[in-house]
Amino acid sequence: QVQLVESGGGLVQSGGSLRLSCAASGSIFSINAMGWYRQAPGKQRELVAAINSGGSTNYADSVKGRFTISRDNAKNTVYLQMNSLKPEDTAVYYCNADGVRTTAWTRAKGYWGQGTQVTVSS
Repeated sequence: QVQLVESGGGLVQSGGSLRLSCAASGSIFSINAMGWYRQAPGKQRELVAAINSGGSTNYADSVKGRFTISRDNAKNTVYLQMNSLKPEDTAVYYCNADGVRTTAWTRAKGYWGQGTQVTVSS
């Protein structure tokens, strides 16, 4: 069984910074992409940023230039450095691991973390 454990959320003032971490644990052979999604009250879950095993990244337009995603493949861990935070960044942030294989022959699956709250006060 694979689990994703997130940390680093909290309350910060507008303009401040937070760093989210997400570690995948369990019997893991490989992970294709890891990413962060967020869901604000009354809104759909949306992609914030993603990074594949080769290091290619993808960002939502709303966070480009402010957020940076990075990944430690050896630790199966993904990070999200969030700078210049705005009140509209307030949401529950979810970690996602896509294309996870427990062996070279098993079917790839996706997993979600439990979510961590980020609140930005104005």
